[in-house]
Amino acid sequence: MRIKQWKKWTGMILAGVMTLALTACGTSDNGGSSSGAGDNEANGNSNTELSKVTFVLDWTPNTNHTGIYVADALGYYQEAGIDIEIVQPPEDGATPMVASGQAQFGVDFQDYLPPVFTSKDPMPVAAVAAILQHNTSGIISLKEDDITSPKGLSGKRYATWSLPIEQAMMENIVTADGGDYSQVELIPEYIYDESAALKEDTVDAIWVYYAWAGIATEQAGLDTNMWYFKDINPVFDYYSPVIVANTDYLAENPEEAKAFLAATAKGYEYAIAHPDEAADLLCEEVPELDSELVHASQNWIADQYKAEVDQWGYIDPERWDAFYAWLYENGLSEEIPAGTGFTNEYLP
Repeated sequence: MRIKQWKKWTGMILAGVMTLALTACGTSDNGGSSSGAGDNEANGNSNTELSKVTFVLDWTPNTNHTGIYVADALGYYQEAGIDIEIVQPPEDGATPMVASGQAQFGVDFQDYLPPVFTSKDPMPVAAVAAILQHNTSGIISLKEDDITSPKGLSGKRYATWSLPIEQAMMENIVTADGGDYSQVELIPEYIYDESAALKEDTVDAIWVYYAWAGIATEQAGLDTNMWYFKDINPVFDYYSPVIVANTDYLAENPEEAKAFLAATAKGYEYAIAHPDEAADLLCEEVPELDSELVHASQNWIADQYKAEVDQWGYIDPERWDAFYAWLYENGLSEEIPAGTGFTNEYLP
């Protein structure tokens, strides 16, 4: 999904296409929920007119999204006067849908947003909250392959997404660790089942987000090594994922945006304090999910939503800007001025 999204955005931006005629799947097909009149009456809001807000995911529902589903299931959005509709992303991803005004909020990743801010006609989009405080992605491999640090990738097969930013990051960490990046065998293949790929020995190393794919490999009984990009180079501790919003909507509805993010923060705070109960709620809302994986993931990720900060959603300007400065310095993006593309203004 993310690879298709990046390639589609590039073509879209070059072509100057800013309005998309897309129809997103409703959550009733995907286990999500959409509050209606019956929910309003159940929460004592039968006489209150709720504002419709559409929230588009970045991928299929997972524990990155738990706070959203919890806030809906426990009535936090309804209490804030909001009727939320959670939808699946179109092929081009969440941000184009948010930019076009078909959704007010969505989920994306800082490393996928540079084209949004550097085109001739920048999209009306900004990040308004960090779902996780740190980049929890890294490289996973079977322990028997002894890839305990980036230099161990020399002579090994790495499943590449064939993206410039991805490959530049890989070269940076391998070289900094004393390895020879030219000796890394790049296998251009997107892995949908990391456990199967490692078991079948199609590749040696895969870029994963530990909270989901990493834990899934453990549940599959694999003995693995994993190290994180943020621990190798601090500039790679960018925000992944984030909640993005349509900036025209923010300007026209600041109080509603604040109410939405306050209810969302409440959902994530609940997930932090009650990971098993939050996992149960997510599974109830999206019953096709693997309950065992959801519970294991939720218990690990609960400590990642806020990590060391006091305020859920906070985006550190220095860390945000540092990653974009690195992209510019390495010829991977046009210059993105400091302070561009995010705001903490709407957080509770």
